[in-house]
Parts: sequence; C-alpha cells; structure tokens
Amino acid sequence: MKSISELLSEKILILDGAMGTMLQAYQFEESDFRGARFKDYKTLLKGNNDLLTLTQPNAIREIHSQYLDAGADIIETNTFNSNSISMADYNMEALVYELNFEAAKLAKELTKTYSEANPEKPRFVAGSIGPTNRTASMSPDVNRPGFRAVTFDELKDAYAEQIQALVNGGVDLFLVETIFDTLNAKAALVAIAECNEKRTEPIPVMVSGTITDLSGRLLSGQTLEAFVYSIEHLPLLSIGLNCALGAEQLFPHTQLLNQIANCHVSVHPNAGLPNAFGAYDQSAELMANHLTPFFEENLLNIVGGCCGTTPTHIAALAQLAHKYQPRKVTSTYAR
Repeated sequence: MKSISELLSEKILILDGAMGTMLQAYQFEESDFRGARFKDYKTLLKGNNDLLTLTQPNAIREIHSQYLDAGADIIETNTFNSNSISMADYNMEALVYELNFEAAKLAKELTKTYSEANPEKPRFVAGSIGPTNRTASMSPDVNRPGFRAVTFDELKDAYAEQIQALVNGGVDLFLVETIFDTLNAKAALVAIAECNEKRTEPIPVMVSGTITDLSGRLLSGQTLEAFVYSIEHLPLLSIGLNCALGAEQLFPHTQLLNQIANCHVSVHPNAGLPNAFGAYDQSAELMANHLTPFFEENLLNIVGGCCGTTPTHIAALAQLAHKYQPRKVTSTYAR
C-alpha cells in the first residue's frame, strides 16, 4: 500500500469528523461513563469522553466505522484529552497510558480491516493530541500576569507519556490539534521529536491551529504568520486550521496559510457557528458549498470536520474532494 506522503501528492485526503458530536447522540449517563470497572469511582465521570474507549468501546468502534464508511482516509483516536494534565480533572492521571494505547489499538484494528478490504484506499490512524486545559504563555489570574498554571517541562512530560502510548498502540500519524497556545504545541512537538529520534522511520506530524475570532489570531495572541513561522523549522507533514469557526470564516485565513506554508495544508472547520444553545445547525450540503472555494482555489491537501460534523458531512466532503486536485507544496510568501 502507498504511504500517506505518496497519497498526498495524488489526491486530497479526507479526515474524519467530530467524535464528541457523535457521542452526544448516545445520550450516555453517569453510569454509562463508569461502566462496571469504575462503578464505585470517587469522582464524577460524565463528560470524560476519552474514558468511553474503556467503558463503551463498541460506541467508539461504531463511530470510527461510520466515518470510514463515509470515505475518511484518516481517523483520529479518541484521545483529545488523554494527558495527565487534563485527566487530573477526573483524578485519572494513572489511566493516561491505557487510554491512549487502547484508543490507538482500537482505531488501528479498524483501519487495517478497511485497508485490507480495499488496498487501493489505505486508511490511517492519527493520534489526536489536544492542547490540555492550561496555557503556558498566559496567566489565568489577571492579578498575577507573570503566573503560569503549567510549565513547559510539565507539558512536555505529559505529552511524552501520551505519545509513547499512541506509538505503542499503532498510530500512523500524530495530530497536534486545536492549538490555542503555540507554546503548548511546541512542548508536544518537542516530545514527538524526541520520540522520533529513537525510531528508524519517524512518524509524520500534522499540526492544526485554532483561530478564535475574525481577527485572525490564536487565543494567545499570535497571528497566523507568527504561528507558522514559530513551528516551520520542524519536519511537518501538514499545517492547518480547525475548530472555533466554520468554513466560510476560515476561508481568508486558509488563503494566507496557502501562501506561507512550506508543507501540506489541512482544514477541518466546525459545521458553521454554534446557535444560541451551543449546537451546530449547518447541513452537510451547506458546509460542502462553503468549502467549494477552497477546492476551486487549490488550497487543500487534507480536509475534514470539527465540532458539529457527522459522517454525513464527511461523505459530502469526500464526494466533493474527489473532483479536485491537491494543493502543490510551494510557498510564494516573501520572508
């Protein structure tokens, strides 16, 4: 089977959609999150979606399968918060390795089955690495601007534990995503680099930042250009944008990213902007329509969905992407 790098030169690859959106449809309650294993656990566990890999693996398997059936080339592990910093909210730091290993193993078993059934369309697993719930470059206390809730080394160590478990579980890629603070992301990228140094074949790395409003900046204040320049020295498979905004709002930022990125470009937007109740109403057809200019201007190598997207959205994007050629990796921006 062809490698992902070979495939990216031939076609636009499809990333899966939201895991959380799909899990909401199951309407799991506290007892479902606990399962038999954590029946008497001292902490409330509802909302810990990553734990469902252990307590409701069939649901995670079903969601992955639906995205693969919809045409996804890459599925993300259910590990967005599977790091010791985020898991501290549930007193589950000791489960970090198991959460990542089992999530990667589950996803890898599925992609292997799908790839063997259709070798012309190999499938890949991206280890999802989220930003944690702390920020290394800003203070959470307005009265103490110099205070930090986490250090760079603490982040790197937390990510290193997650990364090793994902590797042992069999991931094909790393996806450092929903980046709101580049310093957090750099901690993850250093941990990945240290992991890859020990390998004969380095695992490719995707990076995806989050522009939080129409100003075009990350939450930590960086412009898109600054974000790209601060990580472009690393050997990245792709740089992209996801979350916070819908495709329509991300379009001008993706145009700029296309000019400055020296690697492949990805985008996985939300299904529009949330309504007054925090839900996403944008249909698959409308999302595909908003993404059509991205394809027409040849801006993309990888496309998928974030909050509010479902297999129906991914199927619409897969059908659309099939009509267009992938972006060629060149940079026209004068440094």
